[in-house]
Amino acid sequence: MAVQAGSGVTIDLTSAKRNVALLTVAQAILGSAPPIAFAVGGLAAYQMLGDDKGLATAPLTGFNVGTALGAVGVALAARNFGRKLGFVTGACIMAMSGVIATIAVLQSNFWLMIAGFMMCGFAAGFTQKIRFAAADASPGSYKATAISWILAGGIVSGLLGPQLAIYTQNLFATVPFAGAFLMFAPLGLAAAAVMLFLKLPTLTDHAAVSAEPARPLSEIVLTQRFLTGMFCGISSYCLMTFMMTGAPLAMVYECGFSNVESFYGIQYHVLGMFGPSFFTGKLINRFGAEKVVAAGLVTLMVCAVVAHAGVELWNFWGSLILLGIGWNFGFIGSTAIVASSYRPSEADKVQGFNDIILFSSVALASFASGQVFNAYGWDGMILPVWPLAITGLVLLGLLAGKTRGKSRDQIR
Repeated sequence: MAVQAGSGVTIDLTSAKRNVALLTVAQAILGSAPPIAFAVGGLAAYQMLGDDKGLATAPLTGFNVGTALGAVGVALAARNFGRKLGFVTGACIMAMSGVIATIAVLQSNFWLMIAGFMMCGFAAGFTQKIRFAAADASPGSYKATAISWILAGGIVSGLLGPQLAIYTQNLFATVPFAGAFLMFAPLGLAAAAVMLFLKLPTLTDHAAVSAEPARPLSEIVLTQRFLTGMFCGISSYCLMTFMMTGAPLAMVYECGFSNVESFYGIQYHVLGMFGPSFFTGKLINRFGAEKVVAAGLVTLMVCAVVAHAGVELWNFWGSLILLGIGWNFGFIGSTAIVASSYRPSEADKVQGFNDIILFSSVALASFASGQVFNAYGWDGMILPVWPLAITGLVLLGLLAGKTRGKSRDQIR
């Protein structure tokens, strides 16, 4: 059955459902690699380093840098080879990253491990575009459902990734964790095989044309709405990365919990990140993006309270779950605020600017995580939540006040 997708483009609903099903499976498979990387990466690097453990999270910094580069790489690959081959290429890069990371751990080569993680992050940058491919391949009435299915794939990833880490961490008896990284290879190859069956429609330049001319980038990014959305989005993402990266180190090397218990912590965290996505959009539609972001920032502060209350297992697991939920509300809501700050004709340049600042900040946060943990321990890693979250709430309050002021003027 063919359905009008808007802007004069007709998309067959049956084909759309088939493509979305394949993309969901691919998302579930490929998305399982990052939880493995974050559950095991810091622990493996910590063992490689000597007395100075401050670089233990450097491989995860490499991952985040790779993700930023991958977001650009997937756009270039899609433009030159089409989205299908672009995604297959990303999956193959994921497979290669696993081989490199495994060799690095077996040889105790710290810098090679960083290179392998950067490749894994590069592939993850490709994976992040799967939700857009699902939406673009669907008629307007099916887009929300398509995105929901992709998010469901993220939940499967949150369950599958840490379980693979648990069962493969000692695959090489004399070298802990090497077996977990080797799993990137079959995951990447399996996802590539699935995506070979995709039949994605060719995208044409049918984006809506704004009746208003595009403004200079400098004018857009200095608006109160954009700055508030970008600050809250970066704060939510950086705090999530900062604490998630350091949590396994704190659990295993500071508090004496087992590797398996730390892996479960990451699993619960990832479920907290993706689980609320099924209704976050509905909350934004009902209450507004600003209130949802505020709820996310408050949740991050509650996360800090739980983490600071003690170092029992429930403190870590509870704070990691809250960290994921806070990120979900804060980041998705902030994305909606940023998206409402520009016109359709300005989308590409504003999104690109926002993503460059975002992923650069996230890379710095993951690097700082190891440094702060090494110097101040887990308690020191909790402190940045307060100034960032409180500043975000103040900015949201000012934005809401300005919006109400405009509404009153319109009524008059």
